[in-house]
Amino acid sequence: MAEYGFYHLTRTPLEQALPKLLGRVLSGGGRAMVRLAEPQRLEALDAALWACPDPDWLPHGTPRTGHPHLQPIWLTTEDAGPEGAPNGARFLFLLEATQSGRLDAFDRVLDLFDGGDAEAVAAARSRWRSAKAGGHALTYWQQGARGWEKKA
Repeated sequence: MAEYGFYHLTRTPLEQALPKLLGRVLSGGGRAMVRLAEPQRLEALDAALWACPDPDWLPHGTPRTGHPHLQPIWLTTEDAGPEGAPNGARFLFLLEATQSGRLDAFDRVLDLFDGGDAEAVAAARSRWRSAKAGGHALTYWQQGARGWEKKA
């Protein structure tokens, strides 16, 4: 079972919080798959990661650029396949209320949601209940004054 963490964004937007989390995955030698809901958002996030100042280098690819096996970070709107992430990632980032039918293919799932959006919070609560019913080890993180604070 994947360790499933919910990340409640309260202080910074996704485009600022996500790069730091991805940087931690890369610095530990890991690979990540980032799932978004909309192709337009994928393109915007792709551009934002290339322009991100901290960390200043987040090598990644998308289905448009291809070669997933060469990409430490893979941005996609698709779920992982039967063999897992196309880039061999063990970390799955779920954005924009996306879900995965392949949680078993990952060691860790990070579900990021906007705390300023009541619908996003309600959807995250629903995903929490589903993940708990699925037997996943759950954690809940919220942005605080000094960074991420574990709340549950």
